[in-house]
Amino acid sequence: MPLAILALAVSAFGIGTAEFVMMGLLPNVAHSLGTSVPSAGYLVSAYALGVVVGAPLLTALGSRLPRKRMLLLLMGLFTVGNLASAFAPGYETLLAGRFLAGLPHGAFFGVGAVVAARLVPEERRARAVAAMFLGLTIANIVGVPAATALGQHLGWRATFLVVSVIGLLALGSLSLLIPRLPAEEHTGVAQEIRALREPQVLLGLLTAVFGFAGVFAVYSYLASMMTEVTGFADGTVTVLLALFGIGMTLGALAAGPLTDRALRPTLYISLGTLSVVLVAFHFAARSKEAAPIAIVVLGAVGFLTTTPLQMLVMNKARRAPTLASASNHSAFNLANAGGAWLGGLAISAGWGWTSPALVGAVLAAIGLAIALTAGVLDRRTPSTPSPVIAGHSPLPREMAESMAAEGA
Repeated sequence: MPLAILALAVSAFGIGTAEFVMMGLLPNVAHSLGTSVPSAGYLVSAYALGVVVGAPLLTALGSRLPRKRMLLLLMGLFTVGNLASAFAPGYETLLAGRFLAGLPHGAFFGVGAVVAARLVPEERRARAVAAMFLGLTIANIVGVPAATALGQHLGWRATFLVVSVIGLLALGSLSLLIPRLPAEEHTGVAQEIRALREPQVLLGLLTAVFGFAGVFAVYSYLASMMTEVTGFADGTVTVLLALFGIGMTLGALAAGPLTDRALRPTLYISLGTLSVVLVAFHFAARSKEAAPIAIVVLGAVGFLTTTPLQMLVMNKARRAPTLASASNHSAFNLANAGGAWLGGLAISAGWGWTSPALVGAVLAAIGLAIALTAGVLDRRTPSTPSPVIAGHSPLPREMAESMAAEGA
């Protein structure tokens, strides 16, 4: 893999740490700012809302910019948002800082996925995209637990200062390692938006919303499940969350080669398996021996769905993959919010702490049904060019291989 992929992975590490660390800092932030924990929870929602709004908006606004410059601007905005969070004088300004930090999230991953795919030969594109996402999964193993511990000992502002430093390091690595890509045909905002109206793109985004909502229905309440049902002590929750991150990493490692080999079958199998695993999790959560294993498996199977979904929308967007790719992250964050909301409804209804797992199983099954429907419809239409090819010519195979060998 070209070293440029490492720069994208470092950036993804910083973004992943910023996205998930707030969940572990809510009590500290609430106490510091004199608000309640539920109110502090809106700081998580503010980031997610920033992702949903920023992914299509910033991608459209930056459609005429060279991809490298776009990546640098997005990472710069991310860093500014985290600096604003670190120095926020009150709750409202911290809320604004979190929203600002979330704005470039989806656009960065959307542009980054297209860049990663252009840096390698066609048969390795999914692996390149999955390698970028490894930074996001490693953030859940190392970045989030370390940043949470730092915030608990030195204050939550220190956490956002460290994330800002990671953002600056990411800016440096992007500047040094991302090459000047060959000029690509400008599609225009109107054509990018038209790409989102492609039935297969819409079905792909809808699959992401329902399928991945199944994961977040459980992940949002994982800490409470492990303490209230399984019987783990509060101090072990960080370790259990790291296990989920390990599972995510394993899923990301497997997703690239499998997606390169067979995209739709990988998507079908991962969603079907996810539904079964979520049902099993409902029962495994009652055992201290089975629960940690179930957490790893859930993380692995859940993240196995992300690369095929990313590549699918890039494929079906044809000549305008960037906005569709970025919008996929809006879909993932809608899944985050929707899964947490539906899981919370199940708990509030008195169905028990593990009931979100059953809700998640239904959501994953709906995602599978949508994916299967899209597959049937796709077989009835002529095949189209691969992603990032039509209108976004990839690097010639010889150049990509040379860049990989030289560290690009």
